[in-house]
Amino acid sequence: MFHIKIRSSNDKTGVMPVSSSPKSTCPDNCPLKDKNGCYGDNFPMALHWNKVSTDQRGGSFTDLCDTVKTIPDNTLWRHNQVGDLPGSNNRINVRQLAQLVAANDGKKGYTYTHKPMTAHNLKAVQLANDKGFTINLSANNIKHADELMELGLPVATMLPIDSPKKQLSPNGHRLVTCPATYQDKTKCTDCGLCQVADRDFIIGFPVHGASKAKANLIAKG
Repeated sequence: MFHIKIRSSNDKTGVMPVSSSPKSTCPDNCPLKDKNGCYGDNFPMALHWNKVSTDQRGGSFTDLCDTVKTIPDNTLWRHNQVGDLPGSNNRINVRQLAQLVAANDGKKGYTYTHKPMTAHNLKAVQLANDKGFTINLSANNIKHADELMELGLPVATMLPIDSPKKQLSPNGHRLVTCPATYQDKTKCTDCGLCQVADRDFIIGFPVHGASKAKANLIAKG
Protein backbone atom coordinates (compact mmCIF):
# COMPACT_ATOMS: atom_id res chain seq x y z
CA MET A 1 0.00 0.00 0.00
CA PHE A 2 0.88 3.70 -0.21
CA HIS A 3 0.37 6.18 2.61
CA ILE A 4 0.11 9.95 2.72
CA LYS A 5 -0.35 12.27 5.66
CA ILE A 6 -1.47 15.80 4.81
CA ARG A 7 -0.02 17.34 7.96
CA SER A 8 3.13 15.40 8.76
CA SER A 9 4.77 15.62 12.16
CA ASN A 10 8.18 14.70 10.71
CA ASP A 11 10.76 16.78 12.61
CA LYS A 12 12.89 17.47 9.54
CA THR A 13 10.19 18.31 6.99
CA GLY A 14 7.98 20.43 9.19
CA VAL A 15 4.21 20.50 8.70
CA MET A 16 3.63 19.47 5.10
CA PRO A 17 2.10 16.56 3.18
CA VAL A 18 4.44 13.54 3.30
CA SER A 19 3.96 10.14 1.69
CA SER A 20 5.43 6.67 2.16
CA SER A 21 5.80 3.80 -0.32
CA PRO A 22 6.25 0.07 0.41
CA LYS A 23 9.65 -1.59 0.64
CA SER A 24 8.98 -3.41 -2.63
CA THR A 25 9.61 -0.13 -4.50
CA CYS A 26 13.20 0.04 -3.25
CA PRO A 27 15.79 -1.06 -5.83
CA ASP A 28 18.37 -3.75 -5.17
CA ASN A 29 21.13 -1.40 -6.28
CA CYS A 30 20.56 0.81 -3.22
CA PRO A 31 23.45 -0.05 -0.87
CA LEU A 32 21.36 0.91 2.16
CA LYS A 33 18.69 -1.72 1.48
CA ASP A 34 18.01 -4.59 3.89
CA LYS A 35 19.19 -2.87 7.07
CA ASN A 36 22.49 -1.68 5.67
CA GLY A 37 22.10 1.89 6.89
CA CYS A 38 18.67 3.05 5.68
CA TYR A 39 17.07 5.41 8.18
CA GLY A 40 13.71 3.82 7.33
CA ASP A 41 14.84 0.76 9.28
CA ASN A 42 15.24 2.80 12.45
CA PHE A 43 12.66 3.13 15.23
CA PRO A 44 10.01 4.57 15.08
CA MET A 45 9.94 4.95 11.27
CA ALA A 46 10.42 1.21 10.85
CA LEU A 47 7.09 0.50 12.58
CA HIS A 48 5.23 2.77 10.15
CA TRP A 49 7.09 1.46 7.09
CA ASN A 50 6.44 -2.16 8.01
CA LYS A 51 2.71 -1.47 8.22
CA VAL A 52 2.69 0.26 4.83
CA SER A 53 4.72 -2.57 3.31
CA THR A 54 2.46 -5.31 4.68
CA ASP A 55 -0.80 -3.61 3.62
CA GLN A 56 -1.81 -2.73 7.17
CA ARG A 57 -1.73 1.03 6.56
CA GLY A 58 -2.52 3.23 3.58
CA GLY A 59 -4.40 2.68 0.34
CA SER A 60 -3.90 2.05 -3.36
CA PHE A 61 -1.63 4.09 -5.59
CA THR A 62 -4.71 5.68 -7.13
CA ASP A 63 -5.86 6.67 -3.63
CA LEU A 64 -2.49 8.32 -3.09
CA CYS A 65 -2.80 10.30 -6.32
CA ASP A 66 -6.37 11.32 -5.52
CA THR A 67 -5.17 12.75 -2.21
CA VAL A 68 -2.29 14.57 -3.91
CA LYS A 69 -4.83 16.27 -6.17
CA THR A 70 -6.47 17.83 -3.09
CA ILE A 71 -3.24 19.50 -1.94
CA PRO A 72 -3.54 23.28 -2.51
CA ASP A 73 -1.55 24.71 -5.43
CA ASN A 74 2.00 25.91 -4.71
CA THR A 75 2.21 23.69 -1.63
CA LEU A 76 5.57 22.05 -0.98
CA TRP A 77 5.18 18.33 -0.30
CA ARG A 78 7.51 15.38 0.10
CA HIS A 79 6.91 12.09 -1.68
CA ASN A 80 8.52 9.07 -0.04
CA GLN A 81 9.98 9.76 3.35
CA VAL A 82 10.54 6.02 2.91
CA GLY A 83 10.33 3.89 -0.21
CA ASP A 84 11.13 4.80 -3.80
CA LEU A 85 9.40 5.65 -7.07
CA PRO A 86 6.50 3.38 -8.14
CA GLY A 87 7.60 0.12 -9.66
CA SER A 88 9.09 -3.07 -8.34
CA ASN A 89 12.81 -3.21 -7.56
CA ASN A 90 15.01 -1.40 -10.14
CA ARG A 91 12.38 -0.58 -12.77
CA ILE A 92 10.07 2.45 -12.64
CA ASN A 93 6.38 1.91 -13.37
CA VAL A 94 6.05 4.63 -16.00
CA ARG A 95 2.25 4.60 -16.02
CA GLN A 96 2.01 5.11 -12.26
CA LEU A 97 4.70 7.78 -12.22
CA ALA A 98 2.84 9.69 -14.95
CA GLN A 99 -0.32 9.41 -12.84
CA LEU A 100 1.49 10.93 -9.85
CA VAL A 101 3.06 13.69 -11.96
CA ALA A 102 -0.38 14.64 -13.29
CA ALA A 103 -1.80 14.69 -9.74
CA ASN A 104 1.04 17.03 -8.72
CA ASP A 105 0.12 19.62 -11.35
CA GLY A 106 0.29 23.05 -9.69
CA LYS A 107 1.88 21.65 -6.53
CA LYS A 108 5.52 21.59 -5.50
CA GLY A 109 6.17 17.89 -5.06
CA TYR A 110 9.67 16.50 -4.72
CA THR A 111 11.32 13.18 -3.95
CA TYR A 112 14.50 11.13 -4.37
CA THR A 113 15.29 7.90 -6.18
CA HIS A 114 17.99 5.27 -5.89
CA LYS A 115 16.69 3.40 -8.92
CA PRO A 116 19.42 2.97 -11.56
CA MET A 117 19.28 5.41 -14.46
CA THR A 118 18.74 2.91 -17.25
CA ALA A 119 17.41 4.36 -20.50
CA HIS A 120 13.89 3.39 -19.41
CA ASN A 121 14.14 5.01 -15.97
CA LEU A 122 16.07 8.07 -17.12
CA LYS A 123 13.40 9.02 -19.66
CA ALA A 124 10.67 8.74 -17.02
CA VAL A 125 12.59 10.84 -14.48
CA GLN A 126 13.46 13.52 -17.03
CA LEU A 127 9.82 13.84 -18.04
CA ALA A 128 8.67 14.10 -14.42
CA ASN A 129 11.16 16.89 -13.69
CA ASP A 130 10.17 18.71 -16.87
CA LYS A 131 6.53 18.63 -15.74
CA GLY A 132 7.12 20.07 -12.27
CA PHE A 133 7.54 16.98 -10.09
CA THR A 134 11.13 17.14 -8.87
CA ILE A 135 12.96 13.83 -8.62
CA ASN A 136 16.44 14.03 -7.12
CA LEU A 137 18.88 11.31 -8.10
CA SER A 138 20.26 9.81 -4.90
CA ALA A 139 24.04 9.35 -4.88
CA ASN A 140 25.92 7.05 -2.53
CA ASN A 141 28.88 9.41 -2.14
CA ILE A 142 30.38 12.54 -3.66
CA LYS A 143 32.13 10.71 -6.50
CA HIS A 144 28.85 9.05 -7.46
CA ALA A 145 27.14 12.44 -7.29
CA ASP A 146 29.60 13.80 -9.85
CA GLU A 147 28.67 10.96 -12.19
CA LEU A 148 24.95 11.59 -11.79
CA MET A 149 25.36 15.35 -12.37
CA GLU A 150 26.38 14.55 -15.93
CA LEU A 151 22.76 13.49 -16.59
CA GLY A 152 21.53 17.07 -16.15
CA LEU A 153 19.12 16.25 -13.31
CA PRO A 154 18.99 17.39 -9.66
CA VAL A 155 21.28 15.32 -7.44
CA ALA A 156 21.44 14.70 -3.71
CA THR A 157 24.08 12.63 -1.95
CA MET A 158 24.94 11.06 1.36
CA LEU A 159 27.85 12.68 3.15
CA PRO A 160 30.23 11.35 5.79
CA ILE A 161 29.31 12.37 9.32
CA ASP A 162 31.82 15.21 9.74
CA SER A 163 31.64 16.77 6.28
CA PRO A 164 32.02 20.55 5.91
CA LYS A 165 28.85 22.57 5.28
CA LYS A 166 30.09 23.71 1.85
CA GLN A 167 32.64 22.12 -0.44
CA LEU A 168 33.46 21.31 -4.04
CA SER A 169 33.19 17.85 -5.51
CA PRO A 170 36.22 16.32 -7.29
CA ASN A 171 34.71 17.50 -10.59
CA GLY A 172 34.20 21.03 -9.29
CA HIS A 173 30.46 20.97 -8.55
CA ARG A 174 29.28 23.03 -5.60
CA LEU A 175 28.02 20.86 -2.75
CA VAL A 176 25.69 22.39 -0.16
CA THR A 177 24.75 20.54 3.02
CA CYS A 178 21.02 20.45 3.78
CA PRO A 179 20.40 23.32 6.25
CA ALA A 180 17.85 21.26 8.20
CA THR A 181 20.59 18.83 9.20
CA TYR A 182 22.55 21.38 11.21
CA GLN A 183 20.19 24.28 11.95
CA ASP A 184 17.68 23.27 14.62
CA LYS A 185 15.00 25.74 13.57
CA THR A 186 15.29 25.10 9.81
CA LYS A 187 12.90 22.60 8.23
CA CYS A 188 12.12 21.57 4.67
CA THR A 189 9.16 23.95 4.72
CA ASP A 190 11.61 26.82 5.31
CA CYS A 191 14.11 25.74 2.66
CA GLY A 192 12.71 24.03 -0.41
CA LEU A 193 16.06 23.61 -2.18
CA CYS A 194 15.38 19.95 -2.98
CA GLN A 195 12.34 20.97 -5.01
CA VAL A 196 14.38 23.24 -7.30
CA ALA A 197 14.92 21.01 -10.31
CA ASP A 198 17.19 23.31 -12.32
CA ARG A 199 19.76 24.03 -9.60
CA ASP A 200 23.44 23.73 -10.51
CA PHE A 201 24.71 22.29 -7.21
CA ILE A 202 24.53 19.03 -5.27
CA ILE A 203 22.66 18.82 -1.97
CA GLY A 204 24.34 16.72 0.72
CA PHE A 205 22.88 14.86 3.67
CA PRO A 206 25.25 13.73 6.43
CA VAL A 207 24.42 10.17 7.46
CA HIS A 208 22.34 9.90 10.61
CA GLY A 209 20.24 7.50 12.64
CA ALA A 210 20.94 4.33 14.57
CA SER A 211 22.68 2.71 11.56
CA LYS A 212 24.84 5.68 10.66
CA ALA A 213 28.07 3.72 11.09
CA LYS A 214 27.11 1.43 8.19
CA ALA A 215 25.90 4.35 6.07
CA ASN A 216 29.06 6.31 6.83
CA LEU A 217 31.22 3.63 5.19
CA ILE A 218 29.14 3.99 2.00
CA ALA A 219 29.26 7.78 2.12
CA LYS A 220 33.06 7.67 2.33
CA GLY A 221 33.10 5.76 -0.96
